[in-house]
Amino acid sequence: MQTQPSTQPTNQSLNPNIKRKPDTLTKITINKFMKNKLAVIGAVLLFIIITLALFAPLIAQFEPQKQSLLNKLQTPGGEHWLGTDRYGRDVFARILYGARVSLLVGFASVAGSITIGTVIGAVAGYFGGKIDAVLMRIVDVIISIPTIFLLITLVTIFQPGVDKLILIFALTGWTFTARLVRGEFLSLRTREFVLASKTIGTRSHTIIFSHILPNAMGPIIVSATLGVGGVILAESALSYLGLGIQPPTPSWGNMLQDAQNFTIMLKHWWYPLFPGLMILITVLSFNFVGDGLRDALDPKTLD
Repeated sequence: MQTQPSTQPTNQSLNPNIKRKPDTLTKITINKFMKNKLAVIGAVLLFIIITLALFAPLIAQFEPQKQSLLNKLQTPGGEHWLGTDRYGRDVFARILYGARVSLLVGFASVAGSITIGTVIGAVAGYFGGKIDAVLMRIVDVIISIPTIFLLITLVTIFQPGVDKLILIFALTGWTFTARLVRGEFLSLRTREFVLASKTIGTRSHTIIFSHILPNAMGPIIVSATLGVGGVILAESALSYLGLGIQPPTPSWGNMLQDAQNFTIMLKHWWYPLFPGLMILITVLSFNFVGDGLRDALDPKTLD
């Protein structure tokens, strides 16, 4: 006796009455970011640059500070993939080690400035009143001082160095984040979940850092991403002027400073070209990623 195949619908069959499980906010954000081609390209380039910087000792065939006057200003090719500088140092090795310095200054400086700006902006936005007025006037005073003048003055006082540059950038770059976080807190402090926390007697610091701050992380992340590119560009500019990372420690900025000679730029094009390209590609990549994150984290565009 043959049995008829079951025609009862199963969990795997299509059923118009079964609703698809909605995507999570994280998945939606990732999907929106992946749709931004420039942001994806920037993320891939940053991954490559960071990987090369981390594994520079394994990738570079030469020491970045090793001089060989017999091999100075060699064209790219052979043992020296990107040529040599006027002291015979391998340009490729110096670019890799320079990436470590530039990225360290960028990430560490932004970590410090984001922390300072977030704390000050959160306190100003949450408490308001006189505290807000005093803190924002301090921000206004710092913003009114030309950035490049302030950086040059501080670097001249404290003397150039990686640790000092990180400290200077952290202490001068927090104002934008402070205003951004303050605006977010002014908007969020009147929400129902904040009022409910106050009603049950939750302490202010718990409300600030446990309830409001997680809801303001989107703009902070975008600010941090864009800030790293700006710090790398500023460090390169200071090093180019001779006020940043000092030789023989390699950085992209002091490589350009070392090549600021008309004859070198005209006849030995690779010397200034490659560090300049690295600055351009890295800063653009951070900007592309920052723009992509800004669009992906914008709640008005989430669908």
